[in-house]
Amino acid sequence: MVDLVAACSMHDGSYDRGYIIWKSSEVLYPSTESTQLNIGLNGDLVESSVSEERAMLWRSTKHNADQNPHDAEGVHRKSFVSEELHEFYIFHLYLEQTLVDEDLVETRLRFFRTLSTPLLPRPVVTENQTLLEELTFTVYLGELPEDVALVAVHLNGEEFTVPFSNLTGHTITKVFHPNNTHGYTLKVPFDDPVVTRQFSREDAVLQYRLDINYTLSVLPENNTFYHLASIEATFTDISPPVSAAVCSESGISFKLDHRPYDYLWEITIGSDPLTSELAAQHGYIMSNNSQSLLLEVPLYAHGYEYKDLTLKGFFGTFEILVRDRKTSEVQSSTVKTCPFTTTEFILCSTDGRMTVVADVSLAIPSGGVPARTNAIDKYCGPKETDDTRALFSFPLNGCGTRVELGRDNVTYQNEIFYSPKKLNMNKAASANVTERVVIQCTYPLAGLHRLFTVYRFESDSEGVGSIIHTTQVASVLLSPTKRPTTALVTIPPTRRPPPSQVPAFHPPARYVMVSMFHNLENILRKDAVGQS
Repeated sequence: MVDLVAACSMHDGSYDRGYIIWKSSEVLYPSTESTQLNIGLNGDLVESSVSEERAMLWRSTKHNADQNPHDAEGVHRKSFVSEELHEFYIFHLYLEQTLVDEDLVETRLRFFRTLSTPLLPRPVVTENQTLLEELTFTVYLGELPEDVALVAVHLNGEEFTVPFSNLTGHTITKVFHPNNTHGYTLKVPFDDPVVTRQFSREDAVLQYRLDINYTLSVLPENNTFYHLASIEATFTDISPPVSAAVCSESGISFKLDHRPYDYLWEITIGSDPLTSELAAQHGYIMSNNSQSLLLEVPLYAHGYEYKDLTLKGFFGTFEILVRDRKTSEVQSSTVKTCPFTTTEFILCSTDGRMTVVADVSLAIPSGGVPARTNAIDKYCGPKETDDTRALFSFPLNGCGTRVELGRDNVTYQNEIFYSPKKLNMNKAASANVTERVVIQCTYPLAGLHRLFTVYRFESDSEGVGSIIHTTQVASVLLSPTKRPTTALVTIPPTRRPPPSQVPAFHPPARYVMVSMFHNLENILRKDAVGQS
């Protein structure tokens, strides 16, 4: 007799904490000696030991129950978009139940069943990996399934397709993982134009912000969804940059180390922003790299202030200002004052004063002393002298100074020499005089104010001074439109006897009325003839 009675489970399967549970039918004949259960997927049965290795489990209760984790080998997975990313799993279950009775007769029951999970949330994660010292936003987007791809990124509202163009300053790199997932690493420098910045002067806090909108697509359907992230980087205790300054024999050097937020301020010399063009214009030596700014300011360059000018030397001061880039208000400054010593120097100030230390040893006769020298005006003597040098300081419109106008410049020229009226020189003594000392200051006409309206000098910049030692005085005087061919150079001091102090004599101020610009040349010529 053949018993054809069979039982089929009608259970649809259920999902419980990462497992699909399916209940098989009851054993029809409880008196059977043994029951064996083999499980497989996609029509292939495997031994129970293999199924356990593949995380396919079964246990026996009053009703047989099989458990399959949704990530077991042979399981099909699919992403699905429902506002956000979801996923579901499909199992093609194959189960064989073998029953053996007391007569060792086997009864085999085979089940084929397709099971699926409900829609399961599949969260996309972002991780902020930004390090402030790198000055770059680094953001990781991860845990993406194989059938999900990144197609575009919006950075603070500006769209960039993936992969990024080489023209952009930011990068994105795909990262693969052993569990068949992948991710993307986004890098955007803090100074990229898409990054927003907010600076609180009251709190001294600078904040960088990057709002990211990832556009992702489920393949092959190309169903898109979005993932948002906002990343911030904050610097505290923000302060204006400070320069380190050192003195040298030839000038003053400034060094400024760069910081990521230095763009908030502007370095200026006076009111002029420090640029490579300004440095070239005024003879500064500037080098600027990613680490620091180095500025070397040679002595006598534009921007110096001088004080305590004596035969022993003088003090030069140079100042660098730090201004708020938006308001132009001065936030801080670096002022450096250095002592300088030199054998000769000439300074032409903006308020119209010529100050000069000149070696007059070859311009005086034997037995003469520098204290007996004078300018063109015999009443203008030196303020200080030693054995070979004399210090003069007088206004450009005094002491008999001659003036010559060029197309773009105006030159003020004077001379240091012995006056026959001050010393009764014989021919032998005068023969010892081998040179004369011409001193002059040249200013650009464009920078002068009220030169021809009132008897007052005012200039935007210092003049260019020169000391000319020559025996051909006639060829030098009144030819001041050319700049000196040799610049004065600071040299180490030399030992000299203590200087003698001779008080300068200044006559009462003399005023000249200039009626019209075109008559100036005739007036100056008459004045020169009268003083000769």
